[in-house]
Amino acid sequence: MSEIHAPDAEEATGVFVAHRELLFGVVYNMLGSVADTEDVLQNTWLAWAARGPDGITSPRAYLVRIAVNQALHRRAQIDRRRETYIGPWLPEPLVAEDTGADDPALRTESVSLAMLVVLESLTPLERAVFVLHEVFGYAHTEIAGIIDRTPAAVRQLAHRAREHVHARRPRYEAHPRVRREATERFVRAALGGDIAELMEILAPDVTVWTDGGGVRKGALRPVRGRDKAVRLLTGYTKRGGALGLELRHRRVNGDDAAVLFDGDSPYAVLVMDLTPEGDRVSAVYVVGNPDKLTYVHKEEA
Repeated sequence: MSEIHAPDAEEATGVFVAHRELLFGVVYNMLGSVADTEDVLQNTWLAWAARGPDGITSPRAYLVRIAVNQALHRRAQIDRRRETYIGPWLPEPLVAEDTGADDPALRTESVSLAMLVVLESLTPLERAVFVLHEVFGYAHTEIAGIIDRTPAAVRQLAHRAREHVHARRPRYEAHPRVRREATERFVRAALGGDIAELMEILAPDVTVWTDGGGVRKGALRPVRGRDKAVRLLTGYTKRGGALGLELRHRRVNGDDAAVLFDGDSPYAVLVMDLTPEGDRVSAVYVVGNPDKLTYVHKEEA
């Protein structure tokens, strides 16, 4: 296919840049990986640049179609990597920097880390349909054209995905102030090894996920139950795991969370999920695999 030249090349670039945030949000929520999302966007750009905007009546629809199908292909590669992954696998966190409004992580339409964990249990097509319909508001007829399925098939995929997600994650959202207070309270107790405080704030059926990817220490399986969770967290503190680490409060996938730094390097991202009442922690997600913290940077206090 022949290359496009200015002014077509300039127009193609402008169109792609104008839709890049949308494409990033769709693909990231399908894959749960910033690095893989960037690769998919690069491939999408190459396909778009080779085709050019000439004759395309809806560049937005065309770009989303390319990106979604590239993401479905990449999903198979991610699943193969997970087969040999050491310990629990968690999505790569989308961490907003301290700089605020101009940060892409604040502007990108993304679901919570806890929701991304639930989406991992869907099939790739179910997840694509759920993300496009529930997160970005695409109609079933639009999705049908994107993934080459009939509207009836899309509705069936959407129904299965929605039932599965709602069964595992009831519809509620803690108030941001409540979430931040619970996060700060948990982090203080965990880093300080305060057993009594941890027993108070953790729900009886809490689950702790520690994703170290075989590089950082962590449990090889999710730890379920308050007593086991407290032993895991306080045991790590007693071994000196938290010594010298600096805590910064950040927004991760839109929620208040915490990031631990070892000097200028990110050490772990901690995200808490709360009970419907908002008074206790029902799940703790600890992402410590350095490969998943590549895009986390320390800003000056």
